[in-house]
Amino acid sequence: MAAPTLQQASFLLANLKADATTKPLVQRCQDLVKIIDEYPAKELHVIFPWLVESVFGSLDGIIEGWNLRLLHSRSNVYNLVLEFLNPSGPMMKLVYKLQAEEYKYEIPVNYLPGPVKACIQEGVLPDCPLFHNKLQFPLSGLLTLNLALNPFEFFMFNFAYCLVMPKNYPPGQHGSSTDSAYFVLVDTYLKYFLPSEGSVPPSPFSDSRGSVTAPSPRSSSVSFAGYGVHSPSLLKHHIFHQPSVNADPSAQEIWRSETLLQMFVEVWLHHYSLEMYQKLQSPQVKEPFTPTEEHVLVVRLLVKHLHAFSSSLKPERLPSSSPSAHSHAHTSPLDEFKRVVVQRFVQQKLYLFLQHCFGHWPLDASFRAVLETWLSYIQPWRYTGEKTNPQPDQNRTVPDKWESFVQENLLMYTKLFQVFLNRAVRTDLVNAKNALMVFRVSKIFAQPNLAEMILNGEQLFLEPEHVLHDRHSRGYLSPSQGGSYLSSRHKAVTDSGFRVKSHVYALEGQDCQYKQMFGTELRGAVMKMIQMIAQCRQTAKRISDHSSEMAVNSSFLSWFGLGSSDFNNTFSGAEPEESGECLKKTHELLDRTLENLCFVFKLNQGQVTQLISNLGSSQDDGNCRQLPDCIQGENGLILTELGRRQIINGLRRFDIQYQGDPELQPIRSYENAQLVRFLYRISSVVNDKFGGYMNALCSRPDFLGRLGRHYLTDAASTTKLRHSPTAWRSAGRSHRPTPRLSLRPLASYRTIVALVLVYVLGALLSQGPVSSTLLIVAASFLYGLFVMLFGEKLKTH
Repeated sequence: MAAPTLQQASFLLANLKADATTKPLVQRCQDLVKIIDEYPAKELHVIFPWLVESVFGSLDGIIEGWNLRLLHSRSNVYNLVLEFLNPSGPMMKLVYKLQAEEYKYEIPVNYLPGPVKACIQEGVLPDCPLFHNKLQFPLSGLLTLNLALNPFEFFMFNFAYCLVMPKNYPPGQHGSSTDSAYFVLVDTYLKYFLPSEGSVPPSPFSDSRGSVTAPSPRSSSVSFAGYGVHSPSLLKHHIFHQPSVNADPSAQEIWRSETLLQMFVEVWLHHYSLEMYQKLQSPQVKEPFTPTEEHVLVVRLLVKHLHAFSSSLKPERLPSSSPSAHSHAHTSPLDEFKRVVVQRFVQQKLYLFLQHCFGHWPLDASFRAVLETWLSYIQPWRYTGEKTNPQPDQNRTVPDKWESFVQENLLMYTKLFQVFLNRAVRTDLVNAKNALMVFRVSKIFAQPNLAEMILNGEQLFLEPEHVLHDRHSRGYLSPSQGGSYLSSRHKAVTDSGFRVKSHVYALEGQDCQYKQMFGTELRGAVMKMIQMIAQCRQTAKRISDHSSEMAVNSSFLSWFGLGSSDFNNTFSGAEPEESGECLKKTHELLDRTLENLCFVFKLNQGQVTQLISNLGSSQDDGNCRQLPDCIQGENGLILTELGRRQIINGLRRFDIQYQGDPELQPIRSYENAQLVRFLYRISSVVNDKFGGYMNALCSRPDFLGRLGRHYLTDAASTTKLRHSPTAWRSAGRSHRPTPRLSLRPLASYRTIVALVLVYVLGALLSQGPVSSTLLIVAASFLYGLFVMLFGEKLKTH
């Protein structure tokens, strides 16, 4: 019977592959629903790997699948796909149908996250219990290792991997939208398998043989070197003879929830280990993985949901001091899972993930996704679902019950704040989007009680280590040690200082050098940040004033040639959107940021005010018009770190102007392209034929020579400029402008409209075209004569 069944399954698979190239997605989904309902598991087993690959894409990225990350609500198949992949839909029904059997599906170890793959290839058992007891050892050796996963694990791995799979998006499309089918499915799976209310719905098939088993408890003979730090060598003997683990019956109730969360965390976050992150500090080391904005947005969704899931634990069951301090006698597996989910599943891997993003993300507004992920994690009280009376931001206090969370996540507050501070001083804070991010951080840390909680946590960490000698008897196991999440019962740890030390050493290593958030060194960095913010406030004001002046000068009179038409007369201060209301918003955000920083670090408001006023007066004296800070090198001027920050924040700049042929500048938006090219040909012919006469005329020292130089040379090209470092050696060379006829101003729409108005006005006054032309030429001559005679005097005034 096996042979006919296999033959029928192969025939079914061949038909489905053929239909994938000919039938539309709607019809294919309808056929799949019938097949899943009617065919037995033995035949569905054969098509399952292909079906998963055709939906989510192949792991090597060659097959794109259904492109869930690019499928948005405006698509006509959007709702159909969501219904097919719903936790209660046909695809999950297929998973449960196969789950009832002993089927396994292989995943190459090469597609696992970097630290996990490195552990396996080095013969070390991975920390995560998800990968225990699943390794398949082929005869060819370790490099071709595979993981044998059950159907639910295989489905969730491919779903999670779909997010980190490199994609080349079509022009005009991007994958950072939160209404994509993938983002909605992640949210749906989280709410279904990690419910804030009620329990996880049971699967429709028996899953006694395919369930996820809890990891085996640690042997009492194993010793550990320190807080939350394990030696990989202690685990090496496990990989070649993985223990047979008996499932904890109480854990079977939520095995799908645990599997889904571990799979998401491992695939999305576990790309950096502590050792790997320390190596990444060297500029010669290539990054192993670079997350995208879409990836970070999904991680933030995960963080927010886990806080809501954990906070849904009944108040009477919340522990007063630590997760293990409460009696577990009458605690359901789901409640215990809620109690430990954030600290033991997410904390360490998210910390390294955010560390990497803070240090390697581009200095632009897309960093907002990373920032909000961090701020979401350090504010779990926002996702409790409790309805409280709305309070103003400055009066919104952090409930005291969250002090233990702050202490057990101390580095998430202190170390990442320091990393953010180092990043912020290299950011253009004149940009309203960047100013908003700095304000957001200062606003969060300025919440009453929070700074005090952080300070208390630091004091606990710096206490004398009187509990270090008996930590072995306490039996504390960190998540990185592979301890059991549900089955193993840790002894009570009531000492807050021990918990804080355990947290810091587990995340940073036993030899870490902790820098206090409220210490002297960081306060000095905060003062530099305040100085930078004050400078950016002045720069925003200066740009705003300049924009106002330009708006006034660009009046109706400029249409008649009385305004500036210099191509180089553009102000390179802020981005195009940074004008008017945006600059006012920047100024307001930076003002409030200064207030928040003064509140958090207890700074003297009078000193800060004096600092700001001193900066304002110095900039009014013209310091802002100086060149950026440089030092003299062998090959010219070299920008210092201060000079780079001055340029980034728009405080100082080099005068950059076009130094080539003015006639060959790029065509502007206010010019007619065809007319520019046509007039250039005419002027080129005239210049080639009469160039000698023009040179002779402009060389004369008398009145006619001055008049010729006014019309036939570019006065702006003779202006002496302050040069950038790359051009410093050629700065002393003087290039005498070549006399030539330039007709390019006639191609400007402003000039064309002005001429049309003059001819219309002449027609209304009964003047013919010839008379109007002569009048225009005479007016131009008289205007040039006036500028030539009195232009220098007007400039001096």
